[in-house]
Amino acid sequence: MSKKKMLFEVQENETISDCLDRMKQEGFMPVRRMEKPVFEEQKQQGKSEYVPVKQTIVFEGKKIEE
Repeated sequence: MSKKKMLFEVQENETISDCLDRMKQEGFMPVRRMEKPVFEEQKQQGKSEYVPVKQTIVFEGKKIEE
């Protein structure tokens, strides 16, 4: 039987703990945490510059076998 993996992103108004609880309710356990920066393009003096504005946290989940 294959073990299905899913990605769970921490939402805007959610704590990491809330996300982990949501994973558990859906029958998944976290196996990996990834943090990705979100960039915004800002133009200054005719030049485009990408500036990090926030960071998203994503958990990879593995189905819990019962």
